Amino acid sequence: MLEDDEVLEVVVPVDEEPVDSLALSKTIWHEITAGVGIWGAFRPIFAVILSLVPFLFLGQHFNRNHRRASDWFLLQIPLAFTLVLWVLLYFWSIFDAWRDASIIVSKQS
Repeated sequence: MLEDDEVLEVVVPVDEEPVDSLALSKTIWHEITAGVGIWGAFRPIFAVILSLVPFLFLGQHFNRNHRRASDWFLLQIPLAFTLVLWVLLYFWSIFDAWRDASIIVSKQS
């Protein structure tokens, strides 16, 4: 650069607004819980934990599918004679409880 050249400096004024910590906290909370609140975020996990109790199908009762839980309870009696089929029903009930709880949460948001 030569000494005769002019150097232009552009300054843009910036209006910085103060950060509202409450609004920021609400936005972060909304993103963490996917907009359904803390209970909605943990409802599928809680349903899975309940359904881990064998023989009772509590995950289905928790999701208010009492008829399905009762049917599966009665179905497990003959399946207990064939251990493999009972284990499949047990794992399917865990998945089903999680899926139903997720559907309930998605309908609430």
